[in-house]
Amino acid sequence: MKEATGELNATVIVVIIVAMLVAFFYTVIWPSLRNNINANTACSKAICANEPNSDGLTVNCYVIENGEKSDTFTCAWKG
Repeated sequence: MKEATGELNATVIVVIIVAMLVAFFYTVIWPSLRNNINANTACSKAICANEPNSDGLTVNCYVIENGEKSDTFTCAWKG
């Protein structure tokens, strides 16, 4: 009986740890991943300037949707 109780306690601890890891992933890691994916998708559809910004790492871009030009946003300069 003592062995069964010990295994049950270990199982409960593992379940709690997994639940904490899942909660951490969905509250901390997933939002930044989602934002990065959305930014990369927007940059792949964007119309960008031919020259990089003064930092040499970014370029100003925009998207045309329904005949309307979107606000300018920054994407990585890919040369």
